[in-house]
Amino acid sequence: MEKEVFVTKSSGEKSRFSGIKLRRSLQRSGATEEQIRFILSEISSGLYNGISTKQIYKQAFLLLKDSSRHIAARYNLKQAIMELGPSGYPFEKYIAEILNAQGYSTRVGQIVQGKCVSHEIDVIAEKENHSYMVECKYHNLRGIFCDVKIPLYIQARFRDVEEQLIKMNGHSDRIYQGWVVTNTKFSIDALQYGKCAGLNLLSWDYPTNGGLREQIDRLGLYPVTCLTSLTKAEKQKLLGKNIVLCKELLHAEKMLTGIGIKQGRAYTIAKEAEQLCERVQVKATMEANG
Repeated sequence: MEKEVFVTKSSGEKSRFSGIKLRRSLQRSGATEEQIRFILSEISSGLYNGISTKQIYKQAFLLLKDSSRHIAARYNLKQAIMELGPSGYPFEKYIAEILNAQGYSTRVGQIVQGKCVSHEIDVIAEKENHSYMVECKYHNLRGIFCDVKIPLYIQARFRDVEEQLIKMNGHSDRIYQGWVVTNTKFSIDALQYGKCAGLNLLSWDYPTNGGLREQIDRLGLYPVTCLTSLTKAEKQKLLGKNIVLCKELLHAEKMLTGIGIKQGRAYTIAKEAEQLCERVQVKATMEANG
């Protein structure tokens, strides 16, 4: 039976510690049953009222890292996306890669003329006769919600651009839609307004069974910031070279040595990237074979 312990979320809210939720999170990362039992035992023995969820996460991450770096890398996904900074551009490029993998053609950081003023659009995505203007709201801290002001603002910008585009030759038969993507969560009002206004919405956990987390796991498009064998400085160097995906580092020791990483470590990093992407490749093969 679990201890009656209340933990403190990043928002400051208190909630009862749930070993079931921690177990699910570890399972989703690919941890073995043996690893899960060990981590649950270690964490449960050190629980106390008021402990932060950040502390619990950090302890679980370090325990996983000791036994399986690539599993720890998957477990680190949410934090890794928050490290796609300090500017929002790497996150925009990352979202474009996720859309590309789903059959969209994308352009990042485009200036588009609206009816009233020009707008910088984070990502323009096109598929068949649909055009999407995607605004990416990146946050580097947990507990920050994307509130209703964001979809209100995006909808106004979208309407200004849409009104101008439908006047142009060859554009009248296209379907336009605004899209808001965030790496955190939407507030209830933001979701209500966004759905009512006809915006596409994508957050860490929305839509259910199709949120950002699920899409990343399904596609295997993990960011380089997941990798536990890279330092923060090395991650920033890779982002500075517009390298955002782990799969770009597969068999890429030369790329890593090019940013000052010694050959032995470069092999270790490339191997972790390979193991991180391997589960998705196996899953895709199984699905293809029925």
